[in-house]
Amino acid sequence: LADSKVRQGVTLELMGNCGMSFCAPLKGIAKEYLDQWLDRYGKPMKPTWDAMGGYLDALDAAGSTLNVAAQVGHGTVRQCVMGMDARAPSPDELAEMRRLVAESIDQGAMGFATGLYYAPGSYSLTDEVIALAQEAANRGRVYSSHLRSEGADGCGLFTAYHEAIEIGRRTGVRVQLSHVKCKGTPVWGRGGEVLEIIERARAEGLDVAGDQYPYSRSSTSLTGALFPRWSLAGGRGVTLGRLASSADRDRVKAGVAEIIALYDSADAVLVSSFAPEHSYEGLTLTEVSERLECEPAEAALRMYEKAEASVIVASLAQRDVDLIAQAPYISVASDGSSLRTQGPLSLGKPHPRSYGTHARFLKEFVREKKAVRLEEAIRRMTSLPASRMDLSHRGRLAPGYLADVVVFDPGTVADTATFVEPHSYAIGVDHVFVNGVHAVKNGAPTGARAGRVIRSKAD
Repeated sequence: LADSKVRQGVTLELMGNCGMSFCAPLKGIAKEYLDQWLDRYGKPMKPTWDAMGGYLDALDAAGSTLNVAAQVGHGTVRQCVMGMDARAPSPDELAEMRRLVAESIDQGAMGFATGLYYAPGSYSLTDEVIALAQEAANRGRVYSSHLRSEGADGCGLFTAYHEAIEIGRRTGVRVQLSHVKCKGTPVWGRGGEVLEIIERARAEGLDVAGDQYPYSRSSTSLTGALFPRWSLAGGRGVTLGRLASSADRDRVKAGVAEIIALYDSADAVLVSSFAPEHSYEGLTLTEVSERLECEPAEAALRMYEKAEASVIVASLAQRDVDLIAQAPYISVASDGSSLRTQGPLSLGKPHPRSYGTHARFLKEFVREKKAVRLEEAIRRMTSLPASRMDLSHRGRLAPGYLADVVVFDPGTVADTATFVEPHSYAIGVDHVFVNGVHAVKNGAPTGARAGRVIRSKAD
């Protein structure tokens, strides 16, 4: 019941982005990471599968209000084969990772996704990613990547874009640049240079495009946002061991402080979800540190010692968001989960993009700023993302196409979710049909589970 998405007109959700296909494949510590994810919601579930095909079968059996498609995640595959080791794979390990990627795609995964900014994907070299992306290229699937850097950390923003493009150049794979942005004050105002890199690649004939959510704040896990990648090598148990050593703890804390400095101060970091202490949700890291009577970097370490958290970071400049939003090859995509205002998916204070992305784009960039024409905005929510997935029967209103249809009022459509009150549905979307079945009627979900699991271009 993907209410936060379907009520803003979304009819298909692509999962597994950023290298994290938590539910499949499941081998080694990948199973442990799925258990940790499920623990956040307090709703135990025991998978009855270990491969992508079994997961997609389970999705089919459960039913959904939306069409759903999965990608196989590089980070998950690496966990299956190498755990959280910060090293290059052996030839046998690389062969096994290639096998898992190929098997997952052959069983219905619609793409291969990397999160090179996150551990363990961050421990890979480009040659490893090229080898795995080749399996997607051989099967006509898309390669989507959360880049190795989005700012002044790691290899740096521009090197990261060139790496993703080079992977496309070497393999021939379609490259989808996930959440195009300039993150952190050192790179604010450089959105035009990012677009120039993409446009040069497209002029070369490479199949490169991107997507964006229309907000100036990003969101990810506490460790993903603030912890140096070396500190996460070996997995949670090893990281906790480092924090128990005074010398290593000081080193981790110094690394966290350096990353916080990229956003000016800990005021930029907002806790959105923290199961051990829900009272922290909605507080800045500065406010949490005041409660704990310690510096912000130390507060982040103390939180992690209890559990992983989710955070929202004021990391982007609005002028870059506005510029990137006008590029014709940038799809509108939430980078957020399907949520609801009740039940286990109503926990915490998540990024409002899960409830408002598409309605917000229509309100802000079409109606208010008049930066994008209505027809163009709709194309970048429908036929453009469908073409990136190479879907042959979705994304347009045309004879023979599946009837995924949204009826909305361009004059009133708007997001209502805020960072203070994120669990709030979009307005102005009157009707949504999924595969010809009424999913939203007169603004309210019908509960119909007419969604399909997308495993091929013809589905």
